[in-house]
Amino acid sequence: MPSYWLMKSEPDCFSWDDLKSRGKGGEAWDGVRSFQARNFMKAMQIGDLAFFYHSNIGKAVVGVMEIAALAHPDASDDTGKWECVDVRAVADMPNPVPLAAIKDNSKLDEMVLVNNSRLSVQPVSAAEWAEVCRMGGLKPAEIKASGGGGQKPAGSAKEAAKSGAEKRPARKAK
Repeated sequence: MPSYWLMKSEPDCFSWDDLKSRGKGGEAWDGVRSFQARNFMKAMQIGDLAFFYHSNIGKAVVGVMEIAALAHPDASDDTGKWECVDVRAVADMPNPVPLAAIKDNSKLDEMVLVNNSRLSVQPVSAAEWAEVCRMGGLKPAEIKASGGGGQKPAGSAKEAAKSGAEKRPARKAK
């Protein structure tokens, strides 16, 4: 059974549509500069699922992604102390779930998003996962993650750096 997460990105820096445009190759979830968030990423396993949350603009869960590669060095970090995981889009949230609706739902009172809203990468319980999916019109049983097979997806930040491909700006994350 996978673990569940919520990962935030400012849509003007890197949006859900940007991730979907990467296809099966996915993208490195880089630019995270919080020890707690980094430690959560180090705990992630290939095939875990995460909500993609638009922060600052929109403030809503807009999609579901899967963890495609385990934690590895963050190519956007010159110090060598930060890590990232690779993610790929799995499903649109049919009805984006705004932060206000999450806060108004008593079943989500203990959700980290409600109680520590600044943390950019956070765990989500199975019950919270099911409730947010329900609110967004998505049936958890219908989410089809590929599992990834432990391979580093093509188009990762590391491969892009080697090939000289254009790199998007690092996510502004806490």
